[in-house]
Amino acid sequence: MYAILNYNPQLRPYTAELTQRVTHFQAVKDALAPSGSLSQMANGHFYFGIHHHPEGWVYREWAPAAQQLWLTGEFNHWNPTSHPLRRLEGGVWELVLPGRESLWQGCAVKTLVQYQGAVTEHIPLYARYVTQDAENYLWCARVWEPEEPFPWHPFVPKEEPLLIYEAHVGMAQEKAGIGSYRAFADNTLPWIAQGGYNTVELMAIMEHPYYASFGYQVSNFFAPSSRFGTPEELKYLIDRAHQLGLRVLLDLVHSHAVGNQAEGIHKFDGTVWQFFHSGSRGDHPAWGTKLFDYGKHGVLHFLLSNVKYWLTEFHFDGFRFDGVTSMLYRDHGLGAPFDRDGRYFGDNVDEDALTYLQLANDLIREVNPHAVTLAEDVSGMPGVGLPIDQGGLGFDARMGMGIPDLWGHLVKNVRDEDWDLDAIWSSFCLRRPGEKTIAYVECHDQSIVGDQAMLFRLAGERMYTEMSKDCHTPEIDRATALHKLMRLLTCAAGGDGYLNFMGNEFGHPEWVDFPRAGNGDSFQYCRRQWSLVQNPDLKYQSLADFDRAMLRLAGQWDWFRQWMPDLKLVSREQQVLAFERGGLIFVFNFSPTHSYPNALIPVSQGEDHVLLLSTDDEAFGGQGRIAPIPYPACVAGRSGNYLQLYLPARTAVVLAPEALGNKIQAPQGR
Repeated sequence: MYAILNYNPQLRPYTAELTQRVTHFQAVKDALAPSGSLSQMANGHFYFGIHHHPEGWVYREWAPAAQQLWLTGEFNHWNPTSHPLRRLEGGVWELVLPGRESLWQGCAVKTLVQYQGAVTEHIPLYARYVTQDAENYLWCARVWEPEEPFPWHPFVPKEEPLLIYEAHVGMAQEKAGIGSYRAFADNTLPWIAQGGYNTVELMAIMEHPYYASFGYQVSNFFAPSSRFGTPEELKYLIDRAHQLGLRVLLDLVHSHAVGNQAEGIHKFDGTVWQFFHSGSRGDHPAWGTKLFDYGKHGVLHFLLSNVKYWLTEFHFDGFRFDGVTSMLYRDHGLGAPFDRDGRYFGDNVDEDALTYLQLANDLIREVNPHAVTLAEDVSGMPGVGLPIDQGGLGFDARMGMGIPDLWGHLVKNVRDEDWDLDAIWSSFCLRRPGEKTIAYVECHDQSIVGDQAMLFRLAGERMYTEMSKDCHTPEIDRATALHKLMRLLTCAAGGDGYLNFMGNEFGHPEWVDFPRAGNGDSFQYCRRQWSLVQNPDLKYQSLADFDRAMLRLAGQWDWFRQWMPDLKLVSREQQVLAFERGGLIFVFNFSPTHSYPNALIPVSQGEDHVLLLSTDDEAFGGQGRIAPIPYPACVAGRSGNYLQLYLPARTAVVLAPEALGNKIQAPQGR
């Protein structure tokens, strides 16, 4: 009945549950959008909030339990009661302010809400620009309704594999402080494009009162963070990215919300249950945040309108949905083993949350058929990356979260000599059939305080003193060699796309730690030291050159078009791994001590092969031991075609049949 059952036949006992999911999705969609169009329904941002009116301004809110609302601000000298809203039907409140001068661009405002006799102060739910006072640290909304629309350049993304650069605007500068949208657009975007990436994923864009939350405790869902600039400056960033050929994805946080009342949406109408579950179910036990009740149509309208808002108002090209595992399960997947299919069904699954994700993906496809959606799910829920009518959730791909965990475990706990390539390969093959995966060695999760960037784990404090190109120590040579090997293997075999966190392409040292009370409000670790990669005397530049060459080859050849690599050789004893993908041959020697002068590597094509990429290239900080010469295929008995290669310790090569390889310009350093 559903394609998911063809991909996962072991799920046939759960056919009824899958049918119920599809049926429930359609029933909720029909209830929300009787016309069949979710886009026509998801327009809360046009109706609610503060907008120009033919004869002035109009302000509307959804606050069903409130007894009274007032708008206060600079326009009425912060008079708390001079501008009451009137109640309409369905829990809607409205205030009409006559005259174009009654409000103005940038005017500071707040909403006062009365519930059970008590009056509390809030930020309007649909506020588009929210700022913090530098002296008293209080937050307020500011009217944001530009007279002229932003002059967007047309952009249609290319159909190509996703090569994603995960970035944080605020920490994208080297000097201590917070970077801006405009500086990121002018300085960082060209670096990303030149590096071979075709997609930027922006985190911490949705407004959040606590900077150190990395943007994951959202307070104002319709407001881009004012720390980095105005909404129009964010539009400038996205438009500039489009001019460089880059997609821009938003790290969308609909899995939870900050518990702050004055700054966020919690208890806006006086009740917990306006947006969130009541009782303990409304609180995330690990994050200290509030959890949405996705079974309420008012909540769905708010969140789906938010999805459409970011797509249409800011021209984002899709989303990475944060915390999908937490959304899908009532226990949020905390400590759950997910060792049997039954865990993906039953009472622990939040079917309302699952339906919301289906609705969001359906809406996104309707608004922008070219948009991309990614799911941060560690549980392995079947169907996350399948269309809804096939029994899935509708995402384009899931994040391959097990791969960085594997690399981290090996580096921390296993001697190099004991790395089991059979086990590594098996882990790389643990992917849901028919579903795409975005692979990565490390994202922001692996780099934040309490952990370290991968190169820093490998090299330790020697990074401070031994990263000169003229300095050769066993420790640094090991670290840089493994850094390249892990990235090439992950990119070539780990999934259907690739992701890197900002700066890690050149082995950014140390960790990420935002200014907070625990570090004296220091920006020391909340920045990117671009001067390291710009220095021609340091090995950081060589690592960046390798990353650029790897991605250039991936973009030219698109080895991702073949879903699963074809394993040719794996030897636990020799620590040699070889596979074919997209017509290319990838060969890895992970051994720390053994070089193989005459390694025989099985290949499908009985013709000469050419070298396309070598981690041992001197341009990439290697020793230049692998010659860029034709490698003829030979026949070894009845076993088929082989290549005879020299494989130095801790190196990898990429080769192609000569007829095909000559069509590809071999990537080089800068």
